Amino acid sequence: MEEAIFEAIKLAVTKIPSDVVKSLQEAYEKENNPIAKFNLENILKAVEIGKREGIPVCQDTGTVTFFVEAGVESPYLREIEGDIASALKRATEEIPLRPNTIDVLTNKNLGNLPVIHWELTKGDKIKIAILPKGGGSENCSALAMLTPAESFEGVKRAVVERVKECRGKPCPPVIIGIGIGGSADFALKLAKKALLRPVGERHKDKRIAKFEGELLEEINSLGIGPMGMGGKTTAIDVKVEMAYRHPASFPVGIVFQCWAHRKAFLEISANGEVRVWQ
Repeated sequence: MEEAIFEAIKLAVTKIPSDVVKSLQEAYEKENNPIAKFNLENILKAVEIGKREGIPVCQDTGTVTFFVEAGVESPYLREIEGDIASALKRATEEIPLRPNTIDVLTNKNLGNLPVIHWELTKGDKIKIAILPKGGGSENCSALAMLTPAESFEGVKRAVVERVKECRGKPCPPVIIGIGIGGSADFALKLAKKALLRPVGERHKDKRIAKFEGELLEEINSLGIGPMGMGGKTTAIDVKVEMAYRHPASFPVGIVFQCWAHRKAFLEISANGEVRVWQ
């Protein structure tokens, strides 16, 4: 499995997925601010170079985050965690990735250690989503503990205010994941997982889809633009996911992803077959 995970990591950091590229190209086409257009042109050049040369699209290859849906009947349950760690170590050396794991107490650089979110599922397959997450965008993550009375207007206000505070720090145009409900920690996890949905795809629930569209429009009306230097496109998408909440709580997790929205997926069948895609 290590080889397949290594290839998926390499795909994630060197090739921006087609849904993201399409949105960046559309932003370039509709932009008339010369500085914004220049920034988008350079972003698209970086995307092309990474794909052509097989090198990371951004120098910050991020904290490599794994969402693992592990089928309880998979024969690979015992080894998958070790395979993820060894594949990431190899990727750090061979692609290479920037060593981004720092010991908080000693400040010693430990290379790259994975962040893994586990979820046990029925069946015998293991599905892994890989999300390299750069420091600039991660630093803009936020948690808002609203009152239930504030509801969706409160969510909109909290997200827009956070976008205003961060301006160019998360390297816009960004994708914003929003998790509503659950607990404080679960809302943030939902928000990050929301980033895995394809850019341009609205939520299946029409009410949530409408909210995503309204929020995207309001964020882009701020004029922050590519790299925070003005323009029409501050965000190329907003993704919202929800969970049940406590009667007294209305937690909202907000997670930013930079324009270099890197992701890859793989599925491991019980017979050892592996499928990798973006």
